[in-house]
Amino acid sequence: MEDNSSCSSVVTGLSPASFLQRTLERLSSVQCLKLNAEEAAPVAVVALLRYLAEKTEGQQLDSYSYDVTVTDGVWRAKCFLHPSLNHLVHTNTLRTGTDVNITQCSFVYNERRLGHGYICIEKLRCGVGRSAFLARVKDVSSLPMLVKHGMEGSVVLLSDVPLQVSRKHYLSLWNNEDPEGDIWTSGSPSSDTVLDVSKITLLCSLESCFKKTWTPLPLLVRILHKSRLRYYGKFGLKIDYPYQAYFEVADQSGTMSLVLWNELCPEFYQRLNVGTVLYIQNYTLKQSYSNRSHPQMDHHRMKTFNSVEICLNPRNPASVITVVSPKSVLPQWGLPEVSYQFTNSSELENVSNNSACDVIGLVTFVGRIERVKSKGNTGPEKYWTYRWIHAVDGTSDRPFILEVFSSSQPEVFSRICPMTYLVCTQMRVCQVEGSLPYLTSSCETEMFITGYHKGQPYVSDPRVKSFIQWTKTLKDNVVLQKTAVGGYYCYPPPPQKFTQPMPDASAQAPLVAAADLKTEFETMQYREHKKVAFQGQITAVRYMKEPKTTESRGTQEKELPDVSTDACKQAVPDAHNHPSTAGQTLAASLTSASAEKISASGRKRRIQVRKAMESSLNLNSVSAKRRQKDAEEGQEQEEEEEEESDSESEEAQDVECRQLLQNLNQDSDVISWESSSWLKQQQEVSEHLCQGGLYLDSVSRRFTFDEKNVLLQQSNLQPTRWTPEQSSDTIPPVVCPGYYQVTILGINKQIAVDAAYFPVVSSDEPRAVGLSQDPHGNTILSCLSSGFLCPLSDTASHSESTLPEPEEVLVTAGELEDTHVVCILDLCHLGGDEMEVVISKVYRVTEVSLC
Repeated sequence: MEDNSSCSSVVTGLSPASFLQRTLERLSSVQCLKLNAEEAAPVAVVALLRYLAEKTEGQQLDSYSYDVTVTDGVWRAKCFLHPSLNHLVHTNTLRTGTDVNITQCSFVYNERRLGHGYICIEKLRCGVGRSAFLARVKDVSSLPMLVKHGMEGSVVLLSDVPLQVSRKHYLSLWNNEDPEGDIWTSGSPSSDTVLDVSKITLLCSLESCFKKTWTPLPLLVRILHKSRLRYYGKFGLKIDYPYQAYFEVADQSGTMSLVLWNELCPEFYQRLNVGTVLYIQNYTLKQSYSNRSHPQMDHHRMKTFNSVEICLNPRNPASVITVVSPKSVLPQWGLPEVSYQFTNSSELENVSNNSACDVIGLVTFVGRIERVKSKGNTGPEKYWTYRWIHAVDGTSDRPFILEVFSSSQPEVFSRICPMTYLVCTQMRVCQVEGSLPYLTSSCETEMFITGYHKGQPYVSDPRVKSFIQWTKTLKDNVVLQKTAVGGYYCYPPPPQKFTQPMPDASAQAPLVAAADLKTEFETMQYREHKKVAFQGQITAVRYMKEPKTTESRGTQEKELPDVSTDACKQAVPDAHNHPSTAGQTLAASLTSASAEKISASGRKRRIQVRKAMESSLNLNSVSAKRRQKDAEEGQEQEEEEEEESDSESEEAQDVECRQLLQNLNQDSDVISWESSSWLKQQQEVSEHLCQGGLYLDSVSRRFTFDEKNVLLQQSNLQPTRWTPEQSSDTIPPVVCPGYYQVTILGINKQIAVDAAYFPVVSSDEPRAVGLSQDPHGNTILSCLSSGFLCPLSDTASHSESTLPEPEEVLVTAGELEDTHVVCILDLCHLGGDEMEVVISKVYRVTEVSLC
């Protein structure tokens, strides 16, 4: 145990009734408490809450602070997480639903407020699995909150507000746009009060009143569009609730923007919906903010007043907002109805780029929620959360491809699943050269799923009614066979030619140095996604049957060691743990013209390669499972008759294939290739980033109603608060078709990185949608360039095409020898020490534009 004069160790022999209660009692007599391994009993994390940190002297460790609520099954305690442990939250190592062992803590009194203090957790050990005893707790919220004697009246300790008293509310754990906590009211009854509409003013008259001394008359308007929330909190800002939300409102004279400010957002944001009628008093006007997005409203065919906007403030003056009950709205008020512009999937290719449209579809694929760091943000760092979705509407054989960002509707965003009816409004069209167009959400996008459609204005739209009629012709069991949840997904595919991006360009993947790539590995946060380009040469390829797991890397333990400021750094495995091979003298001859095209001679060569593999390597389990031997022999005989004149050269080719296959490094479980220089080069690299690759969460799973809850948990982000559902279901297994682990040596041969090539093998996969499927010869470079194995199998058409075996792909790997390539890598931090690194495309130097 460390020698620390300000810390006291817990002695043995104390009552085991409640670890938290014993700890709090000990903290009353010491400044800092250290607990040894025997006394640090596990406690379960039931809540993890984030808020803007207080400004501190010196170096600011993080922009945000975290309160963590733990329980020992007897008491709950809301504690402050020391900023040196924040990185455990960033990587989702510390998360709800797991056990931790607190090994050092202190009690901190608020020096500026009487009767307020809290436990500060300074060191802990994190468990890696689900909490053992939380599954036995029926109702965590019924457990009493542990409070130090004399502080029982502290509102902060007992209510849903931060322990740092300068902050009044929590933020969502993973973004700043979603409402979080009890302060956000919803479902409040609208007013049935009789309104005096005889003295209202119209929107068309407000522009003339701006900058004049006037007494504003009431407004009577209907909401046509609603933006997501904007949080603008930063250090030094003396506003308790720094929120803002825009609405587009209309009356019979036209439309105008309305802004809801600060405290009014928690009170009204969730009550003000599209179609809601408002009676507004005590508002102010200000010049419109030009650098913000606006919804496209041409289809409303109304005049837009965009020089000024209506401001609703909590004070100076305090605006009065009356939500009018729908049954009280009278036709003579002349308020316009909400209109939509629904677009079918069959029409999408003809819609101009960046146009707005509304869509409705039956969801068939839901990607995992990922995060991307906001660019150009001058305040505390923030992340956007988004997910990819496929939805069909019956008007074409291709789905809508939707990139949906969180729209301040967490209850909808987290529940999107296959087989639900999804409506997305104000989506922007993105036309992609060489691929299908996709739709991305705007600031004004709203989402609705089954269970949330009732009462929405669009239910009477003719295209919505037509869609509903089409869904009645479907059979659930047929549609379910085409569904998927989670896994690696990225769209659109990289362009056919790589162009050196400009320094300020955001459309393409930035070309990064090897050292920068290492930094990305070390600094990326949970579910953060980045796309980068990395140049070098491929020195090794290894076929893998199953995704990586924590156990397979040998780092899984029952509990992680004590962590503080510099703890929980990802371990980098030995750079020299790759199997070596001998004799690569024939590697250069692996690439041939017949391997570059699909032809009769190519099929002949495939048969010969397979025969060579079976006879020389005795890999009976490789191709015999799926190959129809009689058909191939018949095909072989027919081709031999047609090409009798080439028999001698074919025999020579067969012998060559046998020799080439012997150069592949193979045993009963390993199929791999290495360049002739890699054995020497790997002794000279300064670092080999081996932690990247493909993991269980990288593979999508088929959706079933029975497994709906656990599949949603896996694809959603780690929840802020623990619920019993987190411990009730077993994660379904994944079916992985196999992938290739590729080692890329940086252009300066100092750093190497491992990445996964996860080829598309079936047209039923979500990743196959929009992918250019031009035929290729299944050489390793053509596969890495195209992203798929040719030809793709097709369940719907009962295609019997046989995909190449890993040996057949790797037999062409000699073309990688000393070849300068640019690899497009998708990086995603999956939590803990799992870093997903997937190759989405490899460019030869001839496919790179330097201008």
